[in-house]
Amino acid sequence: MQPPRFTPQIVIHAVMLRLRQHFQNWIENPDVLRRTLRDSPLGQVIACVFLGGAVGLLISLLHRFILLGHKWFFVLQAGDHLSAAHHVLAVKIFLVPVLGGLAIGLYYLLVKRWRPHEIVDPIEANAIFGGRMSVVDSLRLLIAAFISNITGLSIGMEAGYTQIGSGMMSWVGRRLQLRREDIRTFVAAGAAAAIAAAFNAPLAGAFYGFELVLSSYTINALLPVAVSALSSALYVRIFTRAEPIFSLPLSVANIPFWNYPFFVAIGIASALLGIFTMRLVTRCEHIVRHLPVQDWLRPALGGALFSIIALAFPQVLGSGQGAIDAHLHEQWTFIGLIILLAAKILASAISIGSGFRGGLFSSSLFIGCLLGQAMGIVASVVLPETGNQMEGFMLVGIGSVAASIIGAPITMVLLVLELTGNFPTTTGVLAGVLVASAITRYYFGYSFSTWRFHLRGLRIQGAHDIGWISDLTVSKLMRTGLQIVPESLPLADLRKIAPAGSTKRVFVVDERGHYQGLVDMAAVHNPDLDKTAATLPIKDLAKGKNHFLFPPQNIRYALERFTASEMEELPVLASASDPKVIGYVTEAYALRRYTQELETRNLAQSGTGVPAEETKIV
Repeated sequence: MQPPRFTPQIVIHAVMLRLRQHFQNWIENPDVLRRTLRDSPLGQVIACVFLGGAVGLLISLLHRFILLGHKWFFVLQAGDHLSAAHHVLAVKIFLVPVLGGLAIGLYYLLVKRWRPHEIVDPIEANAIFGGRMSVVDSLRLLIAAFISNITGLSIGMEAGYTQIGSGMMSWVGRRLQLRREDIRTFVAAGAAAAIAAAFNAPLAGAFYGFELVLSSYTINALLPVAVSALSSALYVRIFTRAEPIFSLPLSVANIPFWNYPFFVAIGIASALLGIFTMRLVTRCEHIVRHLPVQDWLRPALGGALFSIIALAFPQVLGSGQGAIDAHLHEQWTFIGLIILLAAKILASAISIGSGFRGGLFSSSLFIGCLLGQAMGIVASVVLPETGNQMEGFMLVGIGSVAASIIGAPITMVLLVLELTGNFPTTTGVLAGVLVASAITRYYFGYSFSTWRFHLRGLRIQGAHDIGWISDLTVSKLMRTGLQIVPESLPLADLRKIAPAGSTKRVFVVDERGHYQGLVDMAAVHNPDLDKTAATLPIKDLAKGKNHFLFPPQNIRYALERFTASEMEELPVLASASDPKVIGYVTEAYALRRYTQELETRNLAQSGTGVPAEETKIV
């Protein structure tokens, strides 16, 4: 009897039959699917492949709708980009942004009654909320960004793209009941897929997810984030035949060493320009907020101011991708570049400051392009041989300004590499990006996203998971086996109630039961007090009346209070209005819990330990 022959057709049929059985089982028993993906890293990677493709499909459709909107609103010719169009009617340039501002204002007015709270973006979600995002709120921001972009304001769609991509992935992760770290990874994967599709750059998309939305490069997150970005970009390339955001046939074989001092100078200028741009946006928001007009009219006013700038400089319309492509093939004078650079920065600041929604990603690329071209002209005056390398200077400016504002240096380097395929030029970009990032980080300390958190009072400087600190509250650290005594109790009576060695401390309260301090029992049994023990009230030995904790406070605040008070135990009071002692926390126990939690999470993130949710700390 001959053994059966395993032809490719038979193998494929068997695999498809097995997959069909699995899918049928998952459809009939959703809990099986949830358990499978929760416990299977490979299953999560496969899920990210399909989800990344779905995000890429959505981003592609939105991009097409925006291009169609630009063509319809501004009467563009086929193939024209808004920021590079030369024949847009002045009446269109003025009216469309103003009408867009009215639409945004009315939209905010309606939505505010329905959902008045702030929208949680991917970085905030991963830093504080364990990756939990609302799909409805993500759609809110997407619609606002879509209106802002389709009416020609000087901002990009990247904020809307990453919001909806991360929101979709977060929703799926929560429905699958994934662990906290896995949901955070899904959020980063959604943002990576969105950027990969928007710029047709999977490497830049993946590192955007790592640098900005996850703030770490962990083994567990590598595959889900990377395959999500790759599948999104592949979908765009295969099914939509998308081209790079600008065309640049570089033929640079090597970068002369004398160019690098100029690249460093571009990095320094980029950092200063990036910090100035971020502060200018804040200043515009402050001015608009204090104008004596209704809130819903402020975007229309901003649209009118923006239109005045756009009438003089049509290149500020839109995110600027078309203008980048044009400037890479055109020569401008130094004065013209500086004026247009100032106009673009002011237009972007007015757009965001007046209430339009979007991001500075694409705008920062155009700002960098203008800065690099201006610096290239300066370099050609100092060294005439650099005059034929203007494209390299512009690319260094593109990467450096974007790295300063967006806060993702490796992402910007890889974006230039993917768009040009030129390694020598990318090396020059790396020099400028590193300088710009270092200056921005050490002298300003924020990217545009984290700067806006800072203005809202949120102490977030990245997407590192600090949400668990809020979850680990004083109420969870508190012990209740405490001894409370009235402040009028004589020392001798306290010695009888609490003999030496029976307890370490007692808490003193007044006649209303309000906290008045803590007494160390070593001081109570001090022989030097024997003569006055019968008449000495215990309140005279109490200390730390102004040092206490409340149950909702987190462990980091508790540790800060221990340091400030120089005490080893702190009482926990019911509330500020009801300062009764309900428990106490020791510094040693709080430090042990904090250290154990850190170690557990570090092990979980590195892939060498048990996930934090499955580890019990005792």
